[in-house]
Parts: sequence; structure tokens; C-alpha cells
Amino acid sequence: MKKLILGLAVAAFSAVSAYAADVKPAVIYDLGGKNDKSFNESAFNGAERFKKETGIEYKEFEIQNATQREQSARRFARDGHSPIVVVGFAWAAALEKVATEFPDTKFAIVDMVVDKPNVRSVLFTEHEGSYLVGVMAAKASKTGKVGFVGGMDIPLIRKFACGYVQGVKSVNPDAEVFQNMTGTTGAAWNDPVKGGELARSQIDRGADVVYHAAGGTGLGVLQAAADAGKLGIGVDSNQNGIHPGKVLTSMMKRVDNAVYNAFKDAKDDKWSAGFNVLDLKADGVGYSLDENNKDLVDADMKTAVEAASDGIKSGSIKVHDYMSDSKCPAS
Repeated sequence: MKKLILGLAVAAFSAVSAYAADVKPAVIYDLGGKNDKSFNESAFNGAERFKKETGIEYKEFEIQNATQREQSARRFARDGHSPIVVVGFAWAAALEKVATEFPDTKFAIVDMVVDKPNVRSVLFTEHEGSYLVGVMAAKASKTGKVGFVGGMDIPLIRKFACGYVQGVKSVNPDAEVFQNMTGTTGAAWNDPVKGGELARSQIDRGADVVYHAAGGTGLGVLQAAADAGKLGIGVDSNQNGIHPGKVLTSMMKRVDNAVYNAFKDAKDDKWSAGFNVLDLKADGVGYSLDENNKDLVDADMKTAVEAASDGIKSGSIKVHDYMSDSKCPAS
């Protein structure tokens, strides 16, 4: 009997090991790299969580220029990796081509839709999370003036800005919200010097809270706010600890969950292609509260942001989606 049980256990372990070996996940980051403290780093954290929980290794690659998108995705697919997660809207054209060439490979893309039967397109309701941090910014502001610094001037980043303005004005209809975009090319995601300059310009005009949605550029925004004795608001990853006590909160965009879910669903044979929208209800977006900012978030602010969160989830608060209608009513 002991031999039979042992034999069954060995067989079961071998079957699981063999199945797990068929899952060869990979993640390819966007420009800025996995240590950007923001969007890409969140993706990295999701991959690391999967590795820690399952023991399954993954491959990764940090592109240095746009031409490497198609090359790296094709190389990973040829090497038998699946699923392959690509991070960022700019991957769409390359993925459309490579996914067609490798119809049996599972792919996922964050922040864009690629309509292929083997591609999962993961989208977020960034406007909802931005509304919440807008509520907090308005509550924290003493001047009635706050700022927003975006990275590349694209509809997706305008979506952040519009939700933020709406959140600010839900608290203070007379508030001024200064807005600047860093640039019109991919370089706008990795220019902390320019980010700092834009933030200082807004602070000089009276802004005492500045929110960024600018990737690596945003590190300059947070630095400028901290240096001026003002408050920054981080994005994507929890950036509260970059300047403890000087970052009001961070708008969490759970790219880590998108990557983790893609890897785990493939492992568990629960993979699905098509649209996958991660909203406030699904913990796809939100705000961060930890030891680094607890003294900045008083009871009144916490009550206000929790009420706003409940309202968005219930549908009593409608946050405008710039991607659906580019006329932002709050601006």
C-alpha cells in the first residue's frame, strides 16, 4: 500500500511538473525599463509575485528603442515562451504582426486593444483612480491651486488628467488645475529634468499639490514638489516612499495584477483572450495609504475619498472617460 501511495504521489508530482514546464512566461517592458519606479516596475512586481508563488521562472527584456519591440516579441515566441506580456500602448503594431505569425502563442498587452484570438488586451479605468487622488489633492491644498504633469501627450494621459480635474472640482468647484504634458514622443516618459521644470512652473503659479502621470519623468515632478515643500502625487506603483511625508498618495494602477493574472491563468489552464478591464471594483485602480503618508491623510480626507470610491463603485458618481469623449467637462 505504501509503495502504491508513493507511486501515485510521484506520478502526480511528475504530471504537475510536466504541466508547469509547458508554461514559459515572459514579460517585455516599455521604454523606461523595469526600474522606472512606476508603470514598468509594477509589471515587474507582478512577474516576481508569480515566480515567488509558483517557483516558475520567467524571461524578461527591457527594450532600448522602438525597433526592438517586434524583434524581442518574435524572439521570445520562437523560443517557445507563452504567455508573453508586453507592457504599454506603443506595443500594438508590433504585437498585431507577431501574434499573427504565432497563432498558438498566448500574448497579453497592457493599455491597448489588439483584436486577435490569441491576445488578451488589458485596460484600466485610470480616470476613476485619478478622480480619487483629485479629491485628496483638493482636500490637501491650501491655495486652491493644484497641478498635473503628464508624460507623452496622448489620449490615455489626458484620461488621467480629466479624471483628476473632475475629482478636484467635486471638492472645490473654484479650484485651478494647471496642466502640462512633457512631450509628444517616447522620450517624454524618461525626462525627469523636464518633469521637474514643469512642476516648478506650476508651483511658482501657486500649486501646492502636483500629480504626475509621466513614468520616469514623474520622478522629477516628485523631487521638485518635495524640494519646494509642497506635495506630490505618484502614479502606477506606490511611490509614497520615494519622498516620505512629501507624497500625498499614489494613484495605483495595478499593472502587477495584469501580469500576474496572465501568467497564472495560463498556468491554471484558465487563459482567455479578448478584453480584460480592471476597474475600481476589480482593484485595478485605487490610491495608496501606508506609513509614508499616513500623517498627510486626515480623517476628513479619508472619509471624502472613501465616499468617492463607494460612489464610483455604486454608479452614483460618473467619472468622465476621455477615451470615449475627448471633451472633458471638468476642464
